[in-house]
Order: sequence, then structure tokens, then C-alpha cells
Amino acid sequence: MDTLPVVLTRGASEGPLVVLLHGRGSRESEIIGLADALPADLGYAAVRAPLAEHGGFAWFANRGIGRPVPESLRQTMDWFRGWLDSVAPAGRPVFLVGFSGGAAFAGGLLLDDPGRYAGTAVLHGTLPFDAGPRTDPDGLAGAPVFVAQGDHDQVIPRELLDRTWTYLTSDSGARTTARRDPVGHTLAPAALAALAEWLDTEAHRAG
Repeated sequence: MDTLPVVLTRGASEGPLVVLLHGRGSRESEIIGLADALPADLGYAAVRAPLAEHGGFAWFANRGIGRPVPESLRQTMDWFRGWLDSVAPAGRPVFLVGFSGGAAFAGGLLLDDPGRYAGTAVLHGTLPFDAGPRTDPDGLAGAPVFVAQGDHDQVIPRELLDRTWTYLTSDSGARTTARRDPVGHTLAPAALAALAEWLDTEAHRAG
């Protein structure tokens, strides 16, 4: 996995960078539209996942929905970090915003190196439990996290959503903003507005 990712960018070239991570079978050109509803003064980079799948792309091979193959997740996380460190050296605040499969990938990156990120949004997805990254008590102490889930989500197994919710809102020690909306596997307008507000607040805090 030696090639650089395909990336679409919008917004500021300096200051906080928000990295948008699409879901399984999707691509960067679909998630970049989120930037239109998020703070205009931030920089955005929508990254294409490296594995071709079902006409789109994926962040890792799966053992089942929401259950990454550990070796695959490790490989793609290392690949992603190589790219990220080249475009956002230490000192530039980086936010991860992942949807579905991209949320699992964002969660893996956060668990692997909590101090690297100014904030992480886990949207309608699960953390990559039992796939390498550790979910120790207080493992994310003080880390800014935004989590959004749908009460009627029929895509991600409910037990994984509930386990993610419990860890991020209590066991992890993260500074978590969490919401559940009466929707399925889609981001509710109110959740998108809350995400924008959270990003604005945390970006100003990060400097």
C-alpha cells in the first residue's frame, strides 16, 4: 500500500484540518458534501479509502459488519498516518469525522493514538472492538469525542452500537458529546447541526 490516497479538499489551507472518512462502498466525492454544513473557516480533506469494494472503497477487510480484520485495519491505519503526517505535521490540529465504516476507522485511529487528534466524530458506526486497538478504561481520558447514532439503525448491529455508546460516554473517560436521533442509518439534520457546533467549539479551543 505505497500509493498516496485520493483526496478532495475545501476551505482553509491553514489552521485546523477536518478529515472526512466515508462509509463502506462509498468514496471521497460523496462525503465531501458534509463540508457545506460545517464551519466555513476550517479546512476539509475527504480521503478515499484504499480498498476497492462494491463499486466504491473500504477502509478495511471485514469479518462481519462492523468487525474489521485486525491485520487489515493495522495496515490501513499505518497507511493513513503516513499521509496525515505529511499534510498535517504536529502542531496543526486535526479532527476526524467518520461515517459508518469510516466511523470505525476513525475510532481505530483515535484508540491507537489519542493524543494525535483534536477531536473525533463517530457517526452511525461502531468502534473496532477486538480488532487490535485497545479499549481500556480511561483509555481516551479527556479526548474530545462526538458520537451520533440512530434509534432505528438496521445496518450496524445494535450490540456494537450500544457497546460503542457505553465506552465513549462512560468507560473511556473521553469528553464526549453524544446524541441519538429517531432515524435509521443516516445523519439527522439536528445531529449535523450539533456536529457543526461541536466542531466550531473544539476548533476554537484547539487554536
